Amino acid sequence: MAHPHKEAIANMPASSLVGIIEESKVTYVRENLSVFLHESQIKLLKQVKKHEKPHHKKIRIKQFERAKKDDLFNLHLGLYLKKYKKLEKLGLIEIDLNPGNGLEYDCALTPKGLGVLDEIADLESKWEGVVGVTDDDLEVLKKLALDSFEISYRHKKNREFIF
Repeated sequence: MAHPHKEAIANMPASSLVGIIEESKVTYVRENLSVFLHESQIKLLKQVKKHEKPHHKKIRIKQFERAKKDDLFNLHLGLYLKKYKKLEKLGLIEIDLNPGNGLEYDCALTPKGLGVLDEIADLESKWEGVVGVTDDDLEVLKKLALDSFEISYRHKKNREFIF
């Protein structure tokens, strides 16, 4: 039986196809992950790992310096911390509210959080097999990713990584 959306998908632009692919990957991971996480929590957990890198900490310090001038800074800070605290309750991260390094807060992955990230990476790899990603597909995707990344990187650089 033909899939009912086959014709519609065949006529979609690349930007829509990328969204369908990403949704499929996230759905597969969420369905098979040993702990229940929302899509945004998976993304946030990955960001914690990224933000642990020294050069990303420097960028975040600059972001906080500029953001502190905004009247809504404390409101935004509370909203961000609320999201991180949910991951902390699950034992995936630890939050330091007084890191003493120019940041208002800092987060670090716990061993359990590292394990979940490993599980996510493994599931994403398995998803590639389920949907049939070939080496040729991977090369095309890498080229598209590099060309696409240049757009967002240039934007961030022009804004001095402050957004």
